[in-house]
Amino acid sequence: MAKPYATEIGSLEATFAWAKTEDIADLRLAIRTAGLFPLQAIGSGGSLTAAHAVVSLHQTFTGRIATVSTPLDVAADPLVGVSHWLLSAGGGNVDIIAAAKTLLAREPRQLAVMCGRPDSQLADLCRQHPFVDLLIAPPPAGKDGFLATNSLLGFVSLLARAYALQFGSKNDWDTVAAIVDQLLADGTDVVASWRGETEKLWSRGTTLLIHGPTTRVGAIDLESKFTEAALGNLQLADYRNFAHGRHHWLAKRGAISGVLALVSDHDRTLAEKTLDLIPAEVPIAVIDLSGPPVAALLSSLIAALRITEWAGMAAGIDPGRPGVPDFGRKLYNLPLPRPRKAKLAVALSVRDEAAISRKAGKAPAIMDAAELARWKSALTAYRAQLLEKRFSAVVFDYDGTLVDTRHRYQLPRPDIVDELIRILKTGGRVAIATGRGSSVRKDLRAVLPAEYWSEILIGYYNGAEIAPLSDAAVPDGLAACCPELSGLAKALERHPELAAFTQQTDRQFQITLQSKADMGEGRLWDIAHQVILATGSSGLKVTRSSHSVDIVAASVSKLNVIDRLKKELGAASFLTIGDRGRWPGNDYELLQGENTLSVDETSVDPASCWNLADAGQRGVQATLEYIRLLEVVDGQLGFSKDALK
Repeated sequence: MAKPYATEIGSLEATFAWAKTEDIADLRLAIRTAGLFPLQAIGSGGSLTAAHAVVSLHQTFTGRIATVSTPLDVAADPLVGVSHWLLSAGGGNVDIIAAAKTLLAREPRQLAVMCGRPDSQLADLCRQHPFVDLLIAPPPAGKDGFLATNSLLGFVSLLARAYALQFGSKNDWDTVAAIVDQLLADGTDVVASWRGETEKLWSRGTTLLIHGPTTRVGAIDLESKFTEAALGNLQLADYRNFAHGRHHWLAKRGAISGVLALVSDHDRTLAEKTLDLIPAEVPIAVIDLSGPPVAALLSSLIAALRITEWAGMAAGIDPGRPGVPDFGRKLYNLPLPRPRKAKLAVALSVRDEAAISRKAGKAPAIMDAAELARWKSALTAYRAQLLEKRFSAVVFDYDGTLVDTRHRYQLPRPDIVDELIRILKTGGRVAIATGRGSSVRKDLRAVLPAEYWSEILIGYYNGAEIAPLSDAAVPDGLAACCPELSGLAKALERHPELAAFTQQTDRQFQITLQSKADMGEGRLWDIAHQVILATGSSGLKVTRSSHSVDIVAASVSKLNVIDRLKKELGAASFLTIGDRGRWPGNDYELLQGENTLSVDETSVDPASCWNLADAGQRGVQATLEYIRLLEVVDGQLGFSKDALK
């Protein structure tokens, strides 16, 4: 049986206390990534309110547009180039599972999933696709009753805290938390005044709820709860949309209607002028929500949760357990329409369809027969030559390939380590070409047996310094910038925006600019080039990874690692695997030519750098798939006969 609503209201204070102290490191990391893109927030029922909160926070803190969608929208309107956030307290309803499967198949740049249950179907599905930012946040109050309450406040509070700390400051969040704490404590004068204000509304059949931008989340949630618990007729409009015709309801039905106004500091003057013009016979309840925008957002949600309780008492309905009719249960469990699979002009397997989509930058479903046939022919030829080859060594990029970029300062996963050891045991060589320095040596030594260190070649700083893992003297992290880079390094340090929003690391043959929270990868790239052009610097190469821009001397290349292997092994073939194969990615050179596989971005060249991973996989999981398919053939490494098809 569902919980009484009063019990849930009684747990809100503890839920907010939890949200103020819960570890949000992963959530902040996901929000930092989301800040680089427009955003689509997806939810149903109570989680749709949380989706509106994400949109409001995203636009407020990043200045990027965001939109709210339901799972049905996701199936109908594919969006590209955006961050997708799925929100679900229970993680088990048919709609959110269908939306997750749809988005996983599209392999977006970011798919973040916030879920309240670690053992849910949604969480299990996402664990099968490790590129997903899976954010598990089970509130201490446990499962909600009929309406979303503690899970909703918990989600929105965590998100507000994460956005405020990631893009604002701790002082900003502390101000918000202090205001919210007052609204959750029992018996406060503010809450008592809210209750007194709203009592005049419950004798009227219709409530017109008007609000501003900072209180929209509470307004949306109150409309949802009034409808879902059948508490009454509630209409919704912001202050200016109310002026564009919505007010006419009061001209004809003012005798049976009341007005509920959510008023914040942001819209106080407009609200007061609007309310002054409403006919005197219409009762008006004003909920005053002072403080900065994030405080108003959270306060409006708390007001919605409390007003729902009072409206329920007046209507004789417990909003926590209003009773669900049999037809309602059947409606809830109806599946989303299955997307119709487009008939392709040329027959393709699921893996081939994904590979061509990644390579061509568009879906095979929109290609005509001639174009699709060309891509299928190129793919078939490339895979055939790859399966015929025998390799003496495998050359890997590191960040994004052997370790997840989101967790690049953690050790490689045990399953990756096991496969590297398996390759070494067969007599194959392993080489790594990375933009990083001694941190890679330290991490690999921590997980790989010392007996193999001499067989593992590392190209540090994008191939500037090359040595076996056994050599503790390389790289030399103390050497000053070479003459080609020294002047540019000083100019980059003097640039005010770079100084404020990036971390600059100077090495002998490489300058690395790593963005902080407030500078996107594209902006960093543009400024770096502007400084290079302004200083007249030449003899340089500039590449970018998922987290930084690297400026290196002309002689520096990850291909130096290949050249070193050729000197040691002679006329052997090498398989190379990386994640940023599209120019100006830092694996562009490494993944040119035959015998190259990407685990993420591909070049536009049909004769190299294909991503042949299983549909819906990328990054480290794709690397793992590739190397697990390698076997010893005639004393060398090769792919099994039917691999990658």
